[in-house]
Amino acid sequence: MDGSLKFWLLSFALSSLLISSSAQTCGSYSFSNNNLYTYCSDLSRLGSYIHWTHNSNGTLEIAYRHPGFSTDRWIAWAINVNATGMVGAESLVAYVNSTGPYAYTSSVTSYGTQLAASSLSFAVPKLEAENINSEMIIYATLELPTTLTTIHQVWQEGPLSGGVPASHSFTGDNILSMGDLDLLSGETSTASSGTSSRLRRRNIHGVLNAVSWGTLMPIGAMIARYVKVFQAADPAWFYLHVACQSSGYIVGVAGWATGIKLGSESSGVQYSTHRNVGITLFVLGTLQVFALLLRPNKDHKYRLYWNIYHHSVGYAVIILSIFNIFEGFDILDPEEKWKRAYIGILIFLGFFAVMLEIATWFIVIKRKRKSSEKYPHNGNGVNGENGANGYGARSVV
Repeated sequence: MDGSLKFWLLSFALSSLLISSSAQTCGSYSFSNNNLYTYCSDLSRLGSYIHWTHNSNGTLEIAYRHPGFSTDRWIAWAINVNATGMVGAESLVAYVNSTGPYAYTSSVTSYGTQLAASSLSFAVPKLEAENINSEMIIYATLELPTTLTTIHQVWQEGPLSGGVPASHSFTGDNILSMGDLDLLSGETSTASSGTSSRLRRRNIHGVLNAVSWGTLMPIGAMIARYVKVFQAADPAWFYLHVACQSSGYIVGVAGWATGIKLGSESSGVQYSTHRNVGITLFVLGTLQVFALLLRPNKDHKYRLYWNIYHHSVGYAVIILSIFNIFEGFDILDPEEKWKRAYIGILIFLGFFAVMLEIATWFIVIKRKRKSSEKYPHNGNGVNGENGANGYGARSVV
């Protein structure tokens, strides 16, 4: 036998061994407790495996395996009966504590969950965990409705912090580790681009609202309060104010509509505070737009009341916007750098506002002093207005 033939035979043998080894990762796996299961699946994300047996009475016996496990991590396997994705899922969680492998149940109510122990909507008469050869295994028996034959499964892993589960990564396989599991046929499917698309829309929703309600609106208010004190800026400050607020409103409505769409696609999952504040912001913002169309002239007797209304609603919108953006951060739970970036923007705007407030009062006081010196017998300034040409009064409204 020549050398080339030996080489190809050896290569073929090695390939056969590799294929055989790959096949053994699921179907030929032997559990230490000698458990046997009807079906198994090599999950394509996070290097995990699910084994199960579905009985005619609705009970589901499962073993979820996660190789390459380290004791500073946690793992979880969950099913979502009413929706898809992580929120609303009912999970089996396991990690190693001071007494050894520990497993418990937890209902996932938000993206910022710390997987606190809680009961599930179905009974779990058996639940235990095993850590062997750097592989964590969750064994469980679930009592499901007999009509439930296809489930949406979610599996996950993340770090421990202070001995309890902390947030997992929101990139790569960690946001795609979900799919459907047919309990009768053994067929499985994993997350597709649709899941990635939903996450992308959530991110777009957050960015649109942070830019519009949370940034453009405060800038527009600052223009109205501080730029108009400069006589040369009249009436340019008004058009800048309108342009900034209008842009913020248009972008904000797009962000609001995206949020409504996301909510309609997540049946059974509600963020009541975030939703209600968002609807309130949309209503107040729309009222501000219509109020601009009904703006009285400066000398109109109702102009004072319009100013009080306009300023009150405007400041309420800014306060509620900032509050709701941080509510959104808690729900989406993005990387910390995004929250820090927005906090940095708020600090910059706040510092700039304080500096402009000081400068505004300085200009107003100086203008009033000059006016009183020029017209000592007219305490109200030129033409009976407060300050020169009325700018003093307008600057502190």
